Order: sequence, then C-alpha cells, then structure tokens
Amino acid sequence: MEAQQLRATIASAQEGDSEAYQRLLDAYGPRLYGYFYRATRRHHDAEDLLGEIMLRLVKQLKRYDDRGRFEPWLFRIAANMVRDRIRRRKSKPPPSSLSAENEAGQSRADRLEGRNTPVDEPLLQAEASEEVRQALDDLDAKTREMILLRFFGEMSFKELAEHFECPLGTVLARVHRGLKALRAKMVNDDDRDD
Repeated sequence: MEAQQLRATIASAQEGDSEAYQRLLDAYGPRLYGYFYRATRRHHDAEDLLGEIMLRLVKQLKRYDDRGRFEPWLFRIAANMVRDRIRRRKSKPPPSSLSAENEAGQSRADRLEGRNTPVDEPLLQAEASEEVRQALDDLDAKTREMILLRFFGEMSFKELAEHFECPLGTVLARVHRGLKALRAKMVNDDDRDD
C-alpha cells in the first residue's frame, strides 16, 4: 500500500470505517500471519494472534499518531504479542485432544489411519520445516526475532534498528551472523545425511 493511500486508510479507520480496517487486514494480514506462524510454529496460534492483533488495532488505532511509521508500530505490537504467547505457552501444559496440533500443524485426527495423503510428501515437508525450526531455535532469541521480523514481517533494517533501539550496524551484523549460522547449520545437517 502506498504511503498516501495508507495515510488515508488509517484516517478512515480511525473514524470508524470498517472497510478501512478490512483494507488494512488485506494489506498486512498475510505478512502478520507469516510472522506469527514462523514465531510460534503453530497455525492455530498464528490465526489466533492475527485475530487478536486486529482487535487490538481497532482499540489502539485511534491513539496512533501517523508519522509514516505504521508498519514498525504494527509489528512492534505483533512482536510483543508473540513474546506474551510464548511466555504463556511455557507456563501451561500442552493440550491433549484429537484436535491438538503437533509442530507440523497436524492434529491427531489428521494423523489417524485412513487418510489418503501420500506418505512421502508431508514427511519431506515436515522434515525440511523441522530442520529450519531447529536451526532457528539454535540462535539467540534477539537474533531469531530480528530474522523473523526481517524476512516474515518484511521490516527494513532501519525499522529493526528502531524497534530494537540499537544502532543500524548492530542489526546488520546480528542478522548477517544469524543467517550465516543458519546456513552453516543447514549445510552441516545435509552433510551428515549423506
């Protein structure tokens, strides 16, 4: 969404225009969902967080002072929500039901026999996804969050520096080192498989 169009949409939403909120959801929903999914690793959590951020947007947008900083403001809210969700998840035991999802996003009901999905396709996808997840988990929390916000939240390095309140060079170095560590981990894992 262009800057002028975004300003007009925000102004309309601040006046209570529900279509303006829908335009914001259409514009930012996919990026927010991608960030939420990568950060929580659960489709259900990502969907919940997407709904929750839209409710927060309705409540907090009236106080938003538009200075061309909407995306960092929105993703700062998203990052705080993810931190809260992860903190809460660590303090609660996982649910035990047929609809509870595993890390690959499959419920127990989906994994029951009688499903007609090819065996190799989901296994290969789950294996690749698990390797990336594990490599991300090996990074420190701040670097992992920077990488997720950079690539799934599509935040610029300048926006990341403002978000984390640190120099641009620090953000560039952390993301670079994090990506280098991810590549090294993935290459080492591939070499062990051969």
